[in-house]
Amino acid sequence: MEKMTLILNPRPAAGSVKNNKRVGRGIGSGHGNTATRGNNGAGQRSGYKRKLGFEGGQMPLVRRLPKFGFKAPFRIEYEEVNVSRIEESVKSGRLPKGETITPALLRATGMISGGHAPVKILGNGDVTVAFTVQAHKVTKGAAAKIEKAGGKIEAITV
Repeated sequence: MEKMTLILNPRPAAGSVKNNKRVGRGIGSGHGNTATRGNNGAGQRSGYKRKLGFEGGQMPLVRRLPKFGFKAPFRIEYEEVNVSRIEESVKSGRLPKGETITPALLRATGMISGGHAPVKILGNGDVTVAFTVQAHKVTKGAAAKIEKAGGKIEAITV
């Protein structure tokens, strides 16, 4: 009968603990001579670390694939809000009527996410309620719709 393991006397599961492979301790061990490192080359030397993307001398994937595209180094990404969403929020009471709609207010009400990205107002939808918006950028269509409804736009510098 097996000895029962008590909480006082815990043991690892059977077969879960193995002895370390002791390399370089003579040919009788089966891991002597080259100590499982193979014959000659950088991999046998101490301190060797394979380079990221190294494929054993074959041309690496990074160099085989064509390069394309261009990333503008100073590109500014905006948080975008459509005028239709602002109007819905004002009508439903999510955004207070008569108060200036600022990026901080939009973040507080969950209409935009992200940390400190500048805000751009887009012109998708119709505007029937007048409201004042502070934003970093406003499209021409959005500006026309807001002003036609009797609202105002205040620009914020980026």
